[in-house]
Amino acid sequence: MTASTISAPEFQRGQRVSFTGGEGIIQAYKFEAGSWTYQVEMAMGLEPDFGRVGYETTIVLGEADLVCR
Repeated sequence: MTASTISAPEFQRGQRVSFTGGEGIIQAYKFEAGSWTYQVEMAMGLEPDFGRVGYETTIVLGEADLVCR
C-alpha cells in the first residue's frame, strides 16, 4: 500500500483571479486526476442594451491557468 499526499489548493472560494481571456471569482474547487480544478464565475460586464438574459458564464480551469488578482 502506498500513501499519497494531496497538496493544499493554491486558491480559495471567493478569491478574485485572472486567466487568459478574463477574470473572475472562485466559486468552488476540487481535487481530481492528480490536480486542483476550479469553478470560476467570470466577472459581469456592462449590462447590454437588451438587458440580461441569464446568469453570467462559469468556467472550469486548472490551477496552472489561474493567477492571483
